Amino acid sequence: MTTPTTTGPLADTTLLRFATAGSVDDGKSTLVGRLLHDSKSVLTDQLEAVAHASRNRGQDTPDLALLTDGLRAEREQGITIDVAYRYFATPRRRFILADTPGHVQYTRNMVTGASTAELTVILVDARNGVVEQTRRHAAIAALLRVPHVVLAVNKMDLVDYREPVFAAIAEEFTAYATELGVPEVTAIPISALAGDNVVEPSATMDWYGGPTVLEHLETVPVSHDLSHCHARLPVQYVIRPQTAEHPDYRGYAGQIAAGSFRVGEDVTVLPSGRSSRIAGIDLLGEPVQVAWTTQSVTLLLEDDIDISRGDLIVPGEDAPPTTQDIEATVCHVADQALTVGHRVLLKHGTRTVKAIVKDIPSRLTLDDLSLHPHPGQLVANDIGRVKIRTAEPLPVDAYADSRRTGSFILIDPSDGTTLTAGMVGESFAAPDPVKDPADDDGWDF
Repeated sequence: MTTPTTTGPLADTTLLRFATAGSVDDGKSTLVGRLLHDSKSVLTDQLEAVAHASRNRGQDTPDLALLTDGLRAEREQGITIDVAYRYFATPRRRFILADTPGHVQYTRNMVTGASTAELTVILVDARNGVVEQTRRHAAIAALLRVPHVVLAVNKMDLVDYREPVFAAIAEEFTAYATELGVPEVTAIPISALAGDNVVEPSATMDWYGGPTVLEHLETVPVSHDLSHCHARLPVQYVIRPQTAEHPDYRGYAGQIAAGSFRVGEDVTVLPSGRSSRIAGIDLLGEPVQVAWTTQSVTLLLEDDIDISRGDLIVPGEDAPPTTQDIEATVCHVADQALTVGHRVLLKHGTRTVKAIVKDIPSRLTLDDLSLHPHPGQLVANDIGRVKIRTAEPLPVDAYADSRRTGSFILIDPSDGTTLTAGMVGESFAAPDPVKDPADDDGWDF
């Protein structure tokens, strides 16, 4: 099955979501600006605005990094702070690009930008090679199961375009990424400032015979085959118009997180486990026979069963396990530490439940990929394993099977701050904790 996503001359092109990452001053925003500029994806008024801003900063030539660094604070500090999304297209493919920050303080934003990416471009300054932030970004790409990673060795002009410099960096990074489990690494030597191997092949690096960055982005395989996905619909809203025309209408609306649904298909509602059959599917107010991933639809079922926001509709023969005990790998994104015994809210799909951090078995050491056992807490940008018990059972997939329904976030219940982004590893059955009668605050379960 193919998914029509647009009309017109680009109707038959595929869509690639990709993110950029790297250390501060490695040239991510310059690379993105060069990519947009040289692929003729920048409007004239945008280029004029960048040229004007560059002159105000005393620069003789347009600073292409300003095409993505849109916040005033970013321009004043000369660093990327927020995730900047850009949409552009070539005759061969359409792109959604997330330019993520490089500063350690904003590593959490890389998790946001790469969470839906099918490819990540990790930049390295050829003068500095692989540094700790490079390893952190590689670990996050592996953790988020981004299928394709591009190592862009930037600023080759500052090392006289020497092949041995590039080869050593590519070898070190590839070995590290492979140990993390990254399935594919493509290394490309570039100069974003000069434009070498970004859109056009470099005239000064004839020793390199691989693709340019844009050529690789245009040709990397992207699978949109939905036939092997686990179909999942988190219910966002129950629709009951109660009009004279439709007095008995009851629909369950939401965005399909994965797979596809078809009229006549048997489904199960979780966590209740009740079953029914799809009587109809409404898409944009019109009935359809089938709907698939990312479409926002309303399902109508043959049976009148109790369904509410937060429930998950799945195929009858393909239901994920329902559990209150979750073990996951997480990236902690808040300044506030996550500790054993921490009372949190866990948001999974459209459902939010109370939860307690029961254990933090290990924290990943980025230098040698060793595990620090039972660290007691995770601080900002730490990657580790956690065990969580929820107040209510949740239907969760393994993240390896579904990036959408195998992920969750932990939230501070006092102020709504996002604490941690989690990827479900495996469920485990831990004994119920012994309840302390003096600690009866409604959070022990």
